[in-house]
Amino acid sequence: MSVLVDKNSKIIVQGFTGSEGTFHSTQMIEYGTNIVGGVTPGKGGQTHLDKPVFNSVAEAVDKIGADTSIIFVPPAFAADAIMEAAEAGIKVIIAITEGIPVNDMTKAFQYVKSKGSTLVGPNCPGVITPGEAKVGIMPGFVFKRGKVGIVSKSGTLTYEASDQVVSQGLGVSTAIGIGGDPIIGTTTKDAVELFMNDDETDCIVMIGEIGGQLEADAAYWIKSSGNKKPVVGFIAGETAPKGRTMGHAGAIVGGSNDTAEAKKRIMRECGIHVVDSPALIGSKVAEILSK
Repeated sequence: MSVLVDKNSKIIVQGFTGSEGTFHSTQMIEYGTNIVGGVTPGKGGQTHLDKPVFNSVAEAVDKIGADTSIIFVPPAFAADAIMEAAEAGIKVIIAITEGIPVNDMTKAFQYVKSKGSTLVGPNCPGVITPGEAKVGIMPGFVFKRGKVGIVSKSGTLTYEASDQVVSQGLGVSTAIGIGGDPIIGTTTKDAVELFMNDDETDCIVMIGEIGGQLEADAAYWIKSSGNKKPVVGFIAGETAPKGRTMGHAGAIVGGSNDTAEAKKRIMRECGIHVVDSPALIGSKVAEILSK
């Protein structure tokens, strides 16, 4: 069983007919992802990219049995789109949109939780199970199927980690880009837990950055659950100045445990194999798996 998405996922695109939705849907379809339709209010009944368009997510669930949604909706309306998907019973919601107001996300986060759906993002590159489904904006050619699970706050470093793993003759089970906003649906710990319970994942790559407690929370959980699988960790932002947001809205050093140095120390104490450069991720994974 793959993590979050696979070849059997019935995926719809919210914001399907917009420029972003169209561009990335085309790429996902070319990859072989099972996109069954899309949602654009007011355009129901039309076809787009040879797929049906619906006025609402509820209609898409009712008519074609959609269970997964990817969201390319402008920031002002994206939280409503997330809640609409959860309300309609979509199980996995992947929000690509960047810049959703924090107040809106606070409401959407609680609503999704109350409905029992899984939200990935927002402001994330999505999820890919190589060879089965690419539900996001990542370059598919970088990913090859294998036994290494990747969880990352950074889109670019997700691709970098995969490229290195593949260059070592290994491959990726699933890669999850969780996003770098202050409020996200799936935390580092949540993603690590999915991989720990996945029979197709033998090793996990965990990529974090300065700011927040996500990596520390995941590290403590990994240790308390008995370090069942080896984890390779990297933290971006070593040289970032304190008090300044770096790239992602959530990447800001607030307390003493928010720094790259502190996070790496906590991870090492919890039995995670920490590398000091992203260039060492692939070789460290290969070294661990060869033992």
